[in-house]
Amino acid sequence: MSSLARQPEHSPEPTFPIPAGVFAETVTMVTHYTDSLFAFRITRPQSFRFRSGEFVMIGLPNAEKPVYRAYSIASPAWDEELEFFSIKVPNGPLTEHLQKIKVGDTVLMRKKATGTLVHDALKPGKRLFLFSTGTGIAPFASVIRDPETYEKFDQVILTQTCRGDAELAYGRELVETCRTDELMSEFIGDKLIFHASATREGETRGHRITTLIENGRLFQDLGIAPLDPETDRAMICGSMAMLKDTEALLEARGFEEGANNKPGTFVVERAFVD
Repeated sequence: MSSLARQPEHSPEPTFPIPAGVFAETVTMVTHYTDSLFAFRITRPQSFRFRSGEFVMIGLPNAEKPVYRAYSIASPAWDEELEFFSIKVPNGPLTEHLQKIKVGDTVLMRKKATGTLVHDALKPGKRLFLFSTGTGIAPFASVIRDPETYEKFDQVILTQTCRGDAELAYGRELVETCRTDELMSEFIGDKLIFHASATREGETRGHRITTLIENGRLFQDLGIAPLDPETDRAMICGSMAMLKDTEALLEARGFEEGANNKPGTFVVERAFVD
């Protein structure tokens, strides 16, 4: 027997039956960072389990057959709510509507979480590099808030590259929260390092993350040693071009891609939103 999504007072759109086999959760927070980026949180089903770094398929109850897209869960596995960080696509089948959600609205979520950006897919190491562009930082928002990350690695280096400085607000806010939160700061200590860069503004103008790695600027700015496959592990999430180029850069330095069933020295997430 299907239930109906609660109809928000502000929305003139009709409600549709909730499909079988999915969670129907309530929006608890929405924050718009720029004209193209926003974050939101929803209630977490009591039975839902996931590993930090995984993604789920989410949609809206706005059609008989809802459109679902893959979204990385930005909140850590211990969080009581689920957080997501999204782009806004004017004509995107899902994001065109998702960007308009408000607190109290209903979001659909399929019941299985999956993904490659998890500790199980990496061999043990000393440093963990998390390379991201744009909303690719979302799974790492989960990873850097997971105590297991700091149990496994001595140092965690999170990088985010965007076009403009305003697009880096979510990442900066995230890292500041990690460092100042009483509970998180206890297990993070001084292990977390953040490098933000904007390709169209400031000192990193015109420089993609691969450029900053190749010319050594990334390591120089942070005061750390260059990449070493013997001690370093990496996770990559971002645009298709960034994934391809960063993957090639790591492989040229002796890194090998891993998976859940065969751990390696780096992993890539290839699931995207529209």
